[in-house]
Amino acid sequence: MPSERRLEKLMSKVHPVPPGNHTVTAGLVVKGGKRAIEFYKTAFGATELGVMLGPDGSVMHAEFKIGDTKLHLADELPAMGALSPQTLGGSPVSLNIYTEDCDAMFKRAVDAGAKATAPPADMFWGDRYCKITDPFGHNWAILTHIEDVSMQEMEKRGKEAMAQMMAKK
Repeated sequence: MPSERRLEKLMSKVHPVPPGNHTVTAGLVVKGGKRAIEFYKTAFGATELGVMLGPDGSVMHAEFKIGDTKLHLADELPAMGALSPQTLGGSPVSLNIYTEDCDAMFKRAVDAGAKATAPPADMFWGDRYCKITDPFGHNWAILTHIEDVSMQEMEKRGKEAMAQMMAKK
């Protein structure tokens, strides 16, 4: 028989996704959580929402927003399997940020210590696009949508772009 407290919880109408969150929220593991938060503020205009520190001063859990998206962050904790891209030797994951001016955000990120991996360029799918790797090993694509492109036109342009890339090799 359920306890009275459990019954109260079952009867309450708590939304399964907390307010301010999306169904999927990225969680970043880094070496140097406090520095990472400051980097994201400088490079991407992030807003810090809260930070819980561990007894040793490491970031156990932090929340911040970039635009309308909340992200979580924690310092690396190998004993719990939480490893940073630096420990793993890189990351296959890329986070994508849409912004009004990808060129300006790209410059801010590089000036703040990110490694430029692809300079800003207009792409066949209708976005201006560039890529960086942040100082903590996370990959970011920075985009500004500049043109609505139909799927047919995108396919045509994509084939042309791939042909040009293959011709350069």
